[in-house]
Amino acid sequence: MSELQGLVLKNYNGYYYVQVGEVTYTCKVKGKMKQNRFSLATGDQVLLEPGEQKGACACAYAYEGMIKKVLPRKNFLPRPIMANLDLFVVTFACATPDFSFLLADKLLALAELARIPSILVLNKLDQAPAGLVDEVRAVYEPLGYKVFAISAQSGTGVAALREHLKGKICAFGGPSGVGKSSTINAIDSSVELRTGEVSEKIGRGKHTTRFAQLLPFDEGYIADTPGFGNLLLEGLEPEQAVAAFREFAQYEAGCRFCPCSHTHEPVCGVKEAVAAGHIAASRYESYLAMLEEIRLLKEKEGRK
Repeated sequence: MSELQGLVLKNYNGYYYVQVGEVTYTCKVKGKMKQNRFSLATGDQVLLEPGEQKGACACAYAYEGMIKKVLPRKNFLPRPIMANLDLFVVTFACATPDFSFLLADKLLALAELARIPSILVLNKLDQAPAGLVDEVRAVYEPLGYKVFAISAQSGTGVAALREHLKGKICAFGGPSGVGKSSTINAIDSSVELRTGEVSEKIGRGKHTTRFAQLLPFDEGYIADTPGFGNLLLEGLEPEQAVAAFREFAQYEAGCRFCPCSHTHEPVCGVKEAVAAGHIAASRYESYLAMLEEIRLLKEKEGRK
């Protein structure tokens, strides 16, 4: 039987659900792939060998198959784990839980290193502290990151976001409780993702989304991903942190040393740009915090 090419919609309980045209195949992985180390993520394009249809019905998940090969990726996001994205939607709440510049910068950094275009979505606009949206826009929009301020509950700003996502394969990522699932439900009412509440005691949301899943949406696909309380930067190197902040590059010509860590060096174009207000202080503080986290993780893992 001939091979088919399809899109991995989700990975759940050891099965991969692969979309081929109008049919979804429930797949396992071929033994030859298992003999080698393989990476298979939601969003991957794969070749599969179709099996027998389960039962007489032609309903969803009635077809089985074996994945034989993962096709080359155009990009890969390690946290949350996704492949072949057109857009990463970094999602936060204006309040409950509060917006975090550090967490936003970590997510944008991971997407930047993966060369995935990103936007910022600020949900719960009705709860926004005075000046927050303008402050976030002032930091990120000059860098090329579009900022969408919305209310998933009332629908404010949702139409503009929906239009921006049209025809793209995109994934929402952000902390628990910010309203990723609610935002997707507001964008497409047919989705009906499960939503959660934020704990008043710890100020964080419950992890209602357990795995990444691509859902058909307006000529493309849209995915919710599991939330988190913190986002660790395992495996990253200090020079990757430098590359993750796109605004640093234009000022590095002013650094005396090459490479420059932009921390302790006496003559540093990046530090001068921060002092002059050309680089946002919050971005530079996030960079320093990420460098320290990378250093501590490397120390803990015994890496040099």
